[in-house]
Amino acid sequence: MYDIVDDRSRTKVAKLCKRAGLYRVQLSVFLGSLSPTEFDELRLEIEDHVDQDQDKVYLFTMSRRELKRTVLLGQAFDRKLVTDEVRALFI
Repeated sequence: MYDIVDDRSRTKVAKLCKRAGLYRVQLSVFLGSLSPTEFDELRLEIEDHVDQDQDKVYLFTMSRRELKRTVLLGQAFDRKLVTDEVRALFI
């Protein structure tokens, strides 16, 4: 999950998330499964595009069990899109 002020940086971070195999579930929210190494690599790549004084980026980890316990209201993401074990949640 992110709130990035600069348009170019925000676009780059979104592309990094997609390239890592994450699914966009909101404009600034991505969800998907990453190995610990992939998670660390993505974090480091994103850090290069974040303004430490203005931007906010949150990386959360969760298990498949925790994902299944998530309450979805309205037009939430399609659970069928995330079929493997979710070890990292990037929203």
